[in-house]
Amino acid sequence: MNYSINEVASKFGLSAHTLRFYDKEGLMPFIGRDKSGNRVFTDTDLNWVAMVCCLKDTGMKIKDIKQYADWCTEGLQTIEERKTMLADHRQQVVKQMEALKKNLALIDSKIAVYENPEEAEKKYGLLEKQE
Repeated sequence: MNYSINEVASKFGLSAHTLRFYDKEGLMPFIGRDKSGNRVFTDTDLNWVAMVCCLKDTGMKIKDIKQYADWCTEGLQTIEERKTMLADHRQQVVKQMEALKKNLALIDSKIAVYENPEEAEKKYGLLEKQE
């Protein structure tokens, strides 16, 4: 099945402008065009857009996504480079998740204090001073 840029944008919660930008930056080297020159996306292309969005959403820089895309177009000889890049990126994502978990725990503890302010007042004194 084929999809227009607007259909893909809607499916991924992006703007058509963002998809065009990604394409111009070389992040989507496999996207075809119709007779009028409009981008045409296939189901396989949707998987690629999902990967680009995943990498972008997890903090990978555009230039690094471009490198990944370039390696993908080069074929099997770049498997090790791609694997290494994704493994390194995964480590960064895990670090981000650990930091987010710590921050979430602090937010949750603060919400717990505000859910029972009388108990917090007894335990800590004035809430404003505890913060």
